[in-house]
Amino acid sequence: MFPTLETERLRLREITNDDAGGIFACFSNEKVLRFYGQDAFEHIEQAEALVEFFANSYKEKKGIRWGIEIKGQQGIIGTIGYNAWSPKHKRAEIGYEIHPDHWRKGYTFEALSKVIEYGFNGFGLTRIGAVVFIDNQASNELLAKAGFQQEGILRDYMYQNGVAHDTYVYSLIKASRL
Repeated sequence: MFPTLETERLRLREITNDDAGGIFACFSNEKVLRFYGQDAFEHIEQAEALVEFFANSYKEKKGIRWGIEIKGQQGIIGTIGYNAWSPKHKRAEIGYEIHPDHWRKGYTFEALSKVIEYGFNGFGLTRIGAVVFIDNQASNELLAKAGFQQEGILRDYMYQNGVAHDTYVYSLIKASRL
């Protein structure tokens, strides 16, 4: 059973085929993908394939991805979740994106806080990691605000538009939040 999470303003829910348009709106937007390490989608079928990837990842216990929906509004404004989930080692990496129409409104922090809580208490994680382009100031600030500690730099770790970029690696340890 896929867990639905709620915050004051948001509903984090399973992503379905009906969300392909919202996925496409994010993953075809150059502003969203500037620091994502992925080429922009050109066809809706790519978004449909990503929806299927998210569903399979959850079924195979490799990750989970929620659609971020504003309460009272139809459709998702972004996604958030865990990948590289290792139940044995009680760790996963968190990732997220939100459409630029909804930037700087606190939605990502609100969703991030809830997903962190669920990761520690629902999934039994002890470590949540994140990998972020060094130049992605907004995401670096968001993770720091959420309590993540910067652990180091991964040199030439991710490619964007054929160019290698350095990234910061972050972690949040459950014991540090008690």
